[in-house]
Amino acid sequence: MSRTPYSRIKFETCHAREGNQWRSKTKSSPAATVLDVEEEGYVTAGSSHQQPGRSTMSKFMGNKYMWVDDNMATQQVGSSTTFNVLDFGAKGDGNADDSKAFEATWAATCKVEASTMIVPSGFVFLLHPISFSGPDCEANIVFQLDGKIIAPTSSGAWKTGLLQWIEFIKLKGITIQGKGIIDGQGSVWWNHSPTYNPENSEALRFYGSTSVTVTGITIQNSPQTHLKFDDCTTVQVSDFTASSPENSPNTDGIHLQNSQDVLIYSSDLACGDDCVSIQTGCSNVYIHNVKCGPGHGISIGGLGRDNSKACVSNVTVRDVAMLNTLTGVRIKTWQGGSGSVQGVTFSNIQVSGVKTPIMIDQFYCDKSKCQNESSAVAVSGINYINIKGTYASKPVHLACSDDLPCTGISLSTIELNAVEEDSQPFCWNTYGELRSSTVPPINCLQIGKSRQNIDC
Repeated sequence: MSRTPYSRIKFETCHAREGNQWRSKTKSSPAATVLDVEEEGYVTAGSSHQQPGRSTMSKFMGNKYMWVDDNMATQQVGSSTTFNVLDFGAKGDGNADDSKAFEATWAATCKVEASTMIVPSGFVFLLHPISFSGPDCEANIVFQLDGKIIAPTSSGAWKTGLLQWIEFIKLKGITIQGKGIIDGQGSVWWNHSPTYNPENSEALRFYGSTSVTVTGITIQNSPQTHLKFDDCTTVQVSDFTASSPENSPNTDGIHLQNSQDVLIYSSDLACGDDCVSIQTGCSNVYIHNVKCGPGHGISIGGLGRDNSKACVSNVTVRDVAMLNTLTGVRIKTWQGGSGSVQGVTFSNIQVSGVKTPIMIDQFYCDKSKCQNESSAVAVSGINYINIKGTYASKPVHLACSDDLPCTGISLSTIELNAVEEDSQPFCWNTYGELRSSTVPPINCLQIGKSRQNIDC
């Protein structure tokens, strides 16, 4: 299916409410940009006169586009009907198992549209693995979290093969909001206790849901991934904090999979793995005004593992600060996969002490040995704009497939200086253009192959 070329379309700004400033040590957030779409949907960035703290989101759907105002992301769905977990038997002493009380509160809340389940401040609630599920729930339920929820530390509380601790399933309109904390007490897992080692557990997971909002809360010390969205549409995350030690294994901050129309902003992500991980099936993802570090940066992939097909499109990452991360903005794919990554823009990225700020790795392998294969996930239409700061190992690493080169790679206003010894940019089978001079000079980028648009 061919694309209808676009004439030059300027995305007008749509202002959000004031006061939702990005939490950082600087006085204002990085300068915002207005995204332009030129021929065949090619994305560039231009200057904007937005005031600090305001933001915009645009999403392409086929040949149409629409606006989502950040104000929508933080509107609270209110109701006079509230259900407090203390009224359903929760103790909140951090010792008694409050799972049954939470289940009973949820059951009552589900019966009333736009009602609110309250987890009050001043209490610590111990929850065993628990699911809050639909589809029989009424729409637009609010989970008001102002207290603290903790995970059990005994192995008997976990079922074999369990992947989630707290999950919300098949809901239409679900908001998790408040100033509360979810503590996974993951150090028990990270220490690799021989009697207590469930795999791949996520602290908070949403599955098969629409119109999902997470705002204000903190998730800390997750066993693995802090916040996951799987098979969800219209997802909005703001003022969210993920916090785990740098050496905690597989503790992604936010993990996206098979999810579309995702907005993440004004959040602080510190973890032991990717600050944001974007996996197959994701499209229309917009991330801005995020602080990342420690962690592994913001990553698309790994994609195509075990010869699978992977599709990711229309991703924008903008106005992000990264401190002492493993990588900055990264695309990683396995040999032997198929599908495509296309229509990606990384702009206004400030890096400090990042080992490799810009990376495409189509030879990704987290095993001791991987087999060389000719097929690959195609990578095309990737734009790097205004990426500045310091690196600790390599400034740019673009390693593309021998048989399916990366195409349509553009770089402009790249200024990366070494923390210690200088290192030269590396390119392998990478085609595109330099739209400005760069520091250091990226002389390895090749010309001669046009950008590929691959239906996926």
